[in-house]
Amino acid sequence: MDLFVIIALLVIVSAVFSFINARFTKLPGTIGIVLLATISSVIILIINQLNPASAKYLTSLAKNINFSKALLNIMLGFLLFSSSFNLDSRKLKKAMRPVFILSTFGVILSTAIFGLLLFYLAPFFHIHMPLIYCLLFGALVSPTDPVAVSAIVKNSKLPSHLETIISGESLFNDGVGLILFVIILEITRVGEENIELSKVIILIIREVIGGMVAGAFLGYLAQRLMKSVTDFQTIVLISLALVMGLSVLATMLHFSIPLAVVTAGLFAGSNSINIDNKERSHEALEKFWQLVDDMLNTILFVMIGLQLINLPFVNSYWVTGSISIVMILIARWLSIMLPLTFLRRSLNVNYSNINVMTWAGLRGGISIALALSLPDTPYRHLILSGSYFIVIFSVIVQGLTLNSMINRSAKSIK
Repeated sequence: MDLFVIIALLVIVSAVFSFINARFTKLPGTIGIVLLATISSVIILIINQLNPASAKYLTSLAKNINFSKALLNIMLGFLLFSSSFNLDSRKLKKAMRPVFILSTFGVILSTAIFGLLLFYLAPFFHIHMPLIYCLLFGALVSPTDPVAVSAIVKNSKLPSHLETIISGESLFNDGVGLILFVIILEITRVGEENIELSKVIILIIREVIGGMVAGAFLGYLAQRLMKSVTDFQTIVLISLALVMGLSVLATMLHFSIPLAVVTAGLFAGSNSINIDNKERSHEALEKFWQLVDDMLNTILFVMIGLQLINLPFVNSYWVTGSISIVMILIARWLSIMLPLTFLRRSLNVNYSNINVMTWAGLRGGISIALALSLPDTPYRHLILSGSYFIVIFSVIVQGLTLNSMINRSAKSIK
């Protein structure tokens, strides 16, 4: 299918789902879009069994989208830049300790806990997977998704400081999660005994330090350039060039795209670029990136829903998905509780906060994209189906019930 036709169909489907949700179902935007796209995928699968010709265009659309490359190499940079550009940097500085802990130690803990739970408990459900693949599965579902989190959290009743912690964590833990995923994937390829510690250290330094330094330098440079002109078109083009240039540079030099773009967004958005009161450039640029964020969010979640068409049927499909959901919630709760228990007094965090933060830790397209990027192994289908179930449950169920949990915990949330 021609690239333009794919894009056109995707935008048309997104517009139709967005209209139906806004006009009839009236669910929160992201949740409604995912729900409609998932239901449509199920209907398409049924129709495809009865009369393949009837659903050939949407089936072809889903099968022709390289979801993994489209998200990780193209859409992710724009979405992360938008979220970080619009994040209040002053609030983030105050919450930097819990954000750092959760986005580093929290991800590593969650990966280990999920992997161990799956390895030891899955055999009771007749699912057998080597420990290294269980950890690989944990690495791709442990980071919370900044796109899903920002889409749900901004319409929630979360206290301001918790919203900042959850949003900040989701922005930074993607980079950590991706590095962890790459390291474990390499171990599955070469074997534990052949992995070289020096190469792992070089990889981490290059991905993390390289990405953050590149993002900080180019973000600061772009901010200075935008501040020196009053023409809004030029300002927008500079911000677009920053995101695209960083994505290309990070890909060429093997830096972490998420860390590079998030750092650039924080630098570019940290200071106002207004030249005078007549040219409210910074506010206008924030609105522009918010619009980009909303539109790409809609398209992304339509793509997530349509990916159901590509999922292979496996005998333990539902079982894998169900136990994966339970285990990731346990892993998420423990990965927050354990490190923050030692900092409860200084961070003013209680167990009601931890429950809400657990439920607000949503997974999204990045988990599915990483699962789709896995090489063809006997465990790929199990990981892919489990990831899909976690993401759909996360966005629809956790997203719809987050405010109810916040209301129930309102008296004890600090």
